[in-house]
Amino acid sequence: MKIIVAYSGGLDTSVLLSWLKDAYSAEVIAFCADVGQEEELDGLEAKALNTGASRCYIEDLREEFARDFIFPMFQANALYENQYYLGTSIARPLIAKRMVEIAREEKADAVAHGATGKGNDQVRFELTAAALAPELEVIAPWRQERFRSQFPGRAEMIAFAEKNNIPVTASAKKPYSMDRNLLHISFESGILEDPWFDASGEKTRGMYILSVSPEEAPDKAEHVELLFEKGDCVGVGCNDVEHLLKELRFDGEPEYRENHALLSPLWVMKVLNKLGGRHGVGRVDLVENRFVGMKSRGVYETPGGAILLFGHRQVESLTMDREVMHLRDSLTPRYATLVYNGFWFAPEREALQAFITETQKNVTGVVRLKLYKGNIITAGRKSPVSLYNPHIATMEADPTQAYNQSDATGFIRLNALRLKVAARVTAS
Repeated sequence: MKIIVAYSGGLDTSVLLSWLKDAYSAEVIAFCADVGQEEELDGLEAKALNTGASRCYIEDLREEFARDFIFPMFQANALYENQYYLGTSIARPLIAKRMVEIAREEKADAVAHGATGKGNDQVRFELTAAALAPELEVIAPWRQERFRSQFPGRAEMIAFAEKNNIPVTASAKKPYSMDRNLLHISFESGILEDPWFDASGEKTRGMYILSVSPEEAPDKAEHVELLFEKGDCVGVGCNDVEHLLKELRFDGEPEYRENHALLSPLWVMKVLNKLGGRHGVGRVDLVENRFVGMKSRGVYETPGGAILLFGHRQVESLTMDREVMHLRDSLTPRYATLVYNGFWFAPEREALQAFITETQKNVTGVVRLKLYKGNIITAGRKSPVSLYNPHIATMEADPTQAYNQSDATGFIRLNALRLKVAARVTAS
């Protein structure tokens, strides 16, 4: 038997890899998708091979992640339960997609993941596999009694790793768990399971990685401009964008358009993460409703995503037709729920995406934002296809004569008719 396992190199997946090899008498191939974990990938291949993998795939999927997953999702302005930027949710279908592709290339019998039976990730991985490779078996050890009996807790995993010379660095229970990618970092479990615990206090400042606390952010605001074309951010402008790109090790020299550095989706996210992070932007602490039925508390850092979504909405305010915007907005909660629940490759999400793409054809322009101590403040927006006409909107005399205020009398009378009828009925 040959199994492809989603592998991160941490304690859980390292033990999982070794356990799968023995429990199934299988050849196990490790797969790790680089979706922006940064230093977490260091030494991963050697660790996987030392743990028993016959091969380890590590693939850079960051550009595909930003272009084909983050950006389409943000065209929908998707927020789960009006708060969560879906950072973990949107990465899982990409990871699972590439995992099943490798399984087919390797002629594997199954794919495996280390998601627990209580969380959402098990659903996201397995729904993707069902949609793209229904012939593959999916192995979820945490849902097997024999695995849970052997590893009821972290201490047993550490002991197993030591006994089997599995190279892991964990030695004690961390006060929280963490998941990182290009869009965000999530923190949950441990000390965060108490919803009364203040994750914004001084005691937890060392937990955050992408952002400073708003209290420690600069006392001076910083402006950033985002250039949008057809709903996607294609350029970023700020005072030190050249320095930022060098600091982030941008390869080559970017092209510029009106002082905006033209960037790929990956580099848009990297620059905005840096800008937002230094001003404490994009921190979210929420109790959310998991798909499996329970509530959970999560703390998130999404500095670049917060800026991107906010700026996108501002350009839309100039360029989108009212009824199109309201229809799209009515579907946004449904879209966000589909992403959260793992239905990225479901036909209903793809149908919604086709509609959203159509709504974005004129979402083109520039928004200027002010970043200050955790806040994103609109400081201007403009568009060559703006539907805002100051001559019509003005309180002064309208030189275009496009709007006759007297017409509003009949408009109001007609809309009031049903209210008057109802009032007379209920009064009698």
